[in-house]
Amino acid sequence: MRSGSLGCTLAVSLLSAGLLAQAQQPRQDQRAQGIVRTAVQTELAADRADHSRWRYRSTVTKPEGTSVYAVVETDHGSVKKKIQQDGHPLDSVGLNEEMQRIESFAHDPSQQAKQRKDSEADDKRAENMLRLLPDAFLWSVKADGADSTTLAFTPDPNFEAPSMEARVFAAMAGEIVVSKPGNRIQTIKGRLIHEVKFGYGFFGHLDEGGTFNVERRQLAPNIWQIAESHIHITGRALIFKTIGEQEDEVKTDFRPTPPSTSLEQAVNLLRPEPTSLNAQR
Repeated sequence: MRSGSLGCTLAVSLLSAGLLAQAQQPRQDQRAQGIVRTAVQTELAADRADHSRWRYRSTVTKPEGTSVYAVVETDHGSVKKKIQQDGHPLDSVGLNEEMQRIESFAHDPSQQAKQRKDSEADDKRAENMLRLLPDAFLWSVKADGADSTTLAFTPDPNFEAPSMEARVFAAMAGEIVVSKPGNRIQTIKGRLIHEVKFGYGFFGHLDEGGTFNVERRQLAPNIWQIAESHIHITGRALIFKTIGEQEDEVKTDFRPTPPSTSLEQAVNLLRPEPTSLNAQR
């Protein structure tokens, strides 16, 4: 599972824990759960078969500001060049610094190894979370249309989380949209339904109301990519550190990366600034 997959974004986003009392929960809808189970298996199989790589424009908004990047994926890693900050194109000094940074990455095996290690760890967590999706929640059909089915989920009080990350994952309530045909997960959004305390509050907490929202788009037959992700979670950990997962990312202007593109070639694709990635769509 690659770093741009749905599961990776869920694994990084769902920073919560806790379960509701069983009396507060609806009963499991076996049909709804079956739809989710089929969608998860479809996603896992599609991800294994997907070797596509893409160029795109990424607009990332955090509390400190909005940055725009041109991104090129390759089989050897991804290069990302900042092209705008807070609505203004980078000047020549800033662009030169960006080129030096990505050129350093393309020629530094240690940086590349770190990116691969981080990506593989994220992918493993993402796959684990995705596999738990049908069983960590109670599912119901919210709407059933010609093109998609909308399913609502709440924590299942009988679910025994195998890890802290799984406990985190299982504390959200929300909904997903599964597209027809194909059984692909099109959107997923959730909300932390109560405050979560770590170590009875001695080691921190996450605030009630934290949210995530992920939107995906089909780029080619059987190829889906995350087009938008919106993460808003706050709290404190280890008594002193503030948790600030506040990030919105919108990806546009997807184009296939040429097959067998090397990191050096990816850098060259960004060398003069790609006008199509630098233009708003």
